[in-house]
Amino acid sequence: MKIIDFHTHIYPDKIAERATVAIGEFYDLPMDGVGSVSKLLESMEEAGVCHSVVYSVATSAMQVQKINDFIAAQVNAHPDKLSGFGSMHPDYEDKCSEVDRCIAMGLKGIKLHPDTQGFNADDDRMLELYEYMESKGLPLMIHCGDFRYDYSHPRRIARICKLFPELTVIGAHFGGWSVWDEAVEHLRDSHCFVDTSSSSGFMDIERFGELIRIYGADRVMFGTDFPMWDCKQELERIDSLKLTNEEREKILWSNAAKLLKLEI
Repeated sequence: MKIIDFHTHIYPDKIAERATVAIGEFYDLPMDGVGSVSKLLESMEEAGVCHSVVYSVATSAMQVQKINDFIAAQVNAHPDKLSGFGSMHPDYEDKCSEVDRCIAMGLKGIKLHPDTQGFNADDDRMLELYEYMESKGLPLMIHCGDFRYDYSHPRRIARICKLFPELTVIGAHFGGWSVWDEAVEHLRDSHCFVDTSSSSGFMDIERFGELIRIYGADRVMFGTDFPMWDCKQELERIDSLKLTNEEREKILWSNAAKLLKLEI
């Protein structure tokens, strides 16, 4: 079966190791690998992943264009293996023009991480961006949930979904890392997609399967959060679930392929 990893992070080689360590320090978690492009491609090959969606987060407005150029360059270098989402920052002035530039470079959406970027997901400064993305049919991938912060609380993601009913929103980590019950409360009846990244290792396999049932296989996409977790192990957890072949196919590749408009 084809496999698309919808949630991976990459960095330029010269900072990849340092950036990976910084992620681990932010979450106080050991990293499984290093977030370089070459290591991602190796991991994909070993696990049988045919395509990955790559991100990198701008922690300042000054980083936005450089990050988007880097992501676009890597996607153009590996078009059969990678799709990319651009980054944005709340302090970046001309957000809509940068969205246009991302589209022109072939990027498939915008990724935000409110907790590391330090803003409320539904901040008024971001509403123009969401409205413009909605008008362009450009998906939003957004980190959701952290018991330490309120920036990306699932209720904020639910508000974005209500304000912009035609915006494709993907809530990372089943819509609420470390606050999965709150995510279900606020997002189960929304149109928000979710991914499986950084989730299965924090719960028993029964709860993992239950979350898929709650959201429905039509709204769930496989993700590893590379370089945080081992792809083979994440796939083994999916394989251990009592899913139908149709559900497995949707989660592992067809939902993502449709959203990305990929022919794989």
